[in-house]
Amino acid sequence: MKSIQQEVDERSNLAGNNKFELLLFRLGVDAQGDRAELFGINVFKIREIVAMPEITAVAGSMPHVLGVVNLRGQIIQVLDLPAIAGCVPKTGLNIMLVTEFARTTQGFAVEAVEDIVRLDWNQVLSAEGTTAGGMVTSIARIEDGEQTRLAQVLDVETILRRLQPSDEPDVDPASVGKVKLKEGAVILAADDSFVARALIEEGLAAMGVHYIMTKSGKEAWDKLQALSAQAEKEGKPITDKVALLLTDLEMPEMDGFTLTRNVKQSSRLGVLPVVIHSSLSGTTNEDHVRSVGADAYVAKFNADDLANTIRSVLKQ
Repeated sequence: MKSIQQEVDERSNLAGNNKFELLLFRLGVDAQGDRAELFGINVFKIREIVAMPEITAVAGSMPHVLGVVNLRGQIIQVLDLPAIAGCVPKTGLNIMLVTEFARTTQGFAVEAVEDIVRLDWNQVLSAEGTTAGGMVTSIARIEDGEQTRLAQVLDVETILRRLQPSDEPDVDPASVGKVKLKEGAVILAADDSFVARALIEEGLAAMGVHYIMTKSGKEAWDKLQALSAQAEKEGKPITDKVALLLTDLEMPEMDGFTLTRNVKQSSRLGVLPVVIHSSLSGTTNEDHVRSVGADAYVAKFNADDLANTIRSVLKQ
């Protein structure tokens, strides 16, 4: 059995090469009953895959919540992923994907698990602007000999947010407090999730800082390169332009691991503080994200935690 350190090392090696593993699964046919699309979720988020256990229905549950299961003494809520995605299973809900996400555990019912594939992030393209209602962050191209398959990478953040909206405000400016940056400097943020970007922007606005929001690691890297060239032309350090980089991990084209490594290995950008802001949780994942050279890690999404982490890193 692999040790936690072995798992961290393996994932670090993958991340160091801008690679990741994608779990592929099926949800059934579409509403017209003639297409069975392929879906995917980052293996980072998967704790385990089990045959569907007996589900206990809970009175008054939200739509698409099937109920709860008892998995080795832990009560886990189970969500009907085909119904959420507008699909109809042909053979039933046979498999449960147990995920760890933003310090919560939940089960997603699916029809069938197909494979785990290792991909480069440059094989994953943004799905921004598609008609998927924000539930799909990106499209993965899977080369299988001469055939190319496409898999829709689901945005778990958006799905959970819509199914379990919070009654409390996401950001309380009074508790968040202000963050002071050098005059003229901004926080550069990168996240591919529409919901996450909206929350980050709301949080940064409450902190009273100027910011630039990007949708991928590559877009953030290109922006940093442009700002660095501008600073060099003006005879200024990059920190006069960018106070801090705030990055997600899972992003198309270039992930947060690669972005962090590029920054830290750059002669001009290496002085920039980098905060990894991720929904990946669990001891193994948190150990892993701390291993890539970032100055801090903060779990999504708590505006107070984010503000406190940013203040702490800037003081350093």
